[in-house]
Amino acid sequence: MIVSPLGGATCVECSAATVSVSDATPWCPSCEWQLDLYEPARRRPEFGWRWIDRRTHRLAYRLSRSQFDTLVADRLDRRGPGLARVVTIGISVLLLVLVALLAVFGVWLVVHDFPSLTIPFGLAALGLAATLRPRFGHLDASAEVLDRERAPALFELVDEVAAAVAAPAPDVVALDDGFNAYAGSVGLRRVRVLCIGLPAWGALPPQERVALLGHEMGHFVNGDVRRTLLTQPAFTMLGTAADLVRPVETAATGVERLGEMLVEGVQRLLARLLFGAHVLLVWLGQRDSQRAEYLADELAAKAGGSAAAASMLDAFLLSDAIEMVVRREARAGHGPDRWRIAADEARASAAASLPAMRQLSVRDRASLFASHPPQGLRSRMIRERQSHAAAVTLTEARLERIDSELTRHYERIVRDISWGG
Repeated sequence: MIVSPLGGATCVECSAATVSVSDATPWCPSCEWQLDLYEPARRRPEFGWRWIDRRTHRLAYRLSRSQFDTLVADRLDRRGPGLARVVTIGISVLLLVLVALLAVFGVWLVVHDFPSLTIPFGLAALGLAATLRPRFGHLDASAEVLDRERAPALFELVDEVAAAVAAPAPDVVALDDGFNAYAGSVGLRRVRVLCIGLPAWGALPPQERVALLGHEMGHFVNGDVRRTLLTQPAFTMLGTAADLVRPVETAATGVERLGEMLVEGVQRLLARLLFGAHVLLVWLGQRDSQRAEYLADELAAKAGGSAAAASMLDAFLLSDAIEMVVRREARAGHGPDRWRIAADEARASAAASLPAMRQLSVRDRASLFASHPPQGLRSRMIRERQSHAAAVTLTEARLERIDSELTRHYERIVRDISWGG
């Protein structure tokens, strides 16, 4: 609930009435005075030291706003490699080479002058290389893979949206029970996967579903560094190495303990250096990932229309309230028709507070580690850029055919929620 003005409080910069929502510290909705405040009670600590978390939050807030101001007037369809992407790829290649050399060195220690005392060291080097190797990823075991023959209307829509955003169609379309959706490539062959969370799908109106598909399949062409195998080492390898060298407390005493303390000191220093480098690389890569999210949102607007894309983002901003009413209806045994009605009611009741919630998301979700820009900036980006008409129109009749194909999957979700309480 928004209270405006808050006990007669006004902005010290422009004298406008301040607002608040969800018990947040008030800010000015006009000039956004105090919107950049750090509120430790409203967010999880990132580094564990409040003075550091406060400064990194302010830095992340400024970077988010600066990126928004730059991109809102820029061409989001520019997909050329930026400096962050070039550096991320370069460091990833270097790390991959180092791991490959470590594996070769391990093999050499094992087979050279076999058998010899170097075998244990060779096996240790091979084990370390295996631990640091890139992961190819896999489809979540809980996801249900759909068959094109059993869901032709859904696959037809997916194909149309893929064509509208100039993206390749996914190789696998799956469903899960989350209030979300995601797309990516898995396995050595980099199989393209689109996974749709049925609670979210069933709660959204037709054009917002089109926008959702447009956004997710936009990740196949938006150059997101998080989703390429080549850049994965930059996001994971140094963090894994820091965990490996971090010391473990033992029960040693006396002289043994003194020696262990010296070793632990070296380990802690090395672990902190590796973790610091990991943080720097993640921060660098996430800047580019946030730009990729804006591009995916632009493709969502082209597919489903700008109004639907912005409204879809607002739905996920209100995900807690919408998911709650969807689960309430599911526990009552109702399917997607009732989910949509309940979701529309929840959105209508939150309409008055939505502008403030968009602004507050910029405060709450500013982070150096965030792969997505704050929801409020994302929907504002769509609203302030050139408006797009929908390239794909999903009629109610066509939507009914799609939902009919998914009937047994909806029934499973209803059962799971009902049994799960």
